[in-house]
Amino acid sequence: MTPILVWSAWEPYDRLTWWLEVCPVFAGFIALFILQKKNWRISNFSMVLIGMHMILLAVGGHYTYARVPIGDWAKDVFDLSRNHYDRLGHIFQGLTPAILCRELFIRKRVVALRGWTSVLIVSFCMAVSAIYELLEWAAALVSVEASQSFLGTQGDHWDTQSDMLCALIGAVGAVVLLRFAHNRSMRKISCFKP
Repeated sequence: MTPILVWSAWEPYDRLTWWLEVCPVFAGFIALFILQKKNWRISNFSMVLIGMHMILLAVGGHYTYARVPIGDWAKDVFDLSRNHYDRLGHIFQGLTPAILCRELFIRKRVVALRGWTSVLIVSFCMAVSAIYELLEWAAALVSVEASQSFLGTQGDHWDTQSDMLCALIGAVGAVVLLRFAHNRSMRKISCFKP
């Protein structure tokens, strides 16, 4: 991850936007460090998702989401109205916290009734998404320049709602489609007893 982060920081399109976009990566490193100090081992499945999410953030921070080359390529090939790289980031904004929250809920037995676990996980992820959209809005109020790069609405009036829908898709996908792979990965942790 370090080489990608160094590349991302090397002459980004906009330094302030880079900091705003990559700040969650540094927060993630701090959280992982704290968990390691407390002897809390995260499953390999979760670590892979965290790594992928961090890479998405670093790439988006380097170019700004509206200018990521692969998003421009997809825009041209599929005749899309905008660069949708940020949508992928918002899917991961739902998916990664959902898996981490799921792992915490299951391993710490936070919820007694299994049926409520998924509902609470998805609700938590939607709260994270809403907070992120509010932070984007606050950044837009503070700096007009940062608002264009950080918000990355690209003229889409429904950008906030679309971003939250993508986070919802990621969260629901995580608890429905990825739970078996996640359970298998958690079983490999010696301290985990299903």
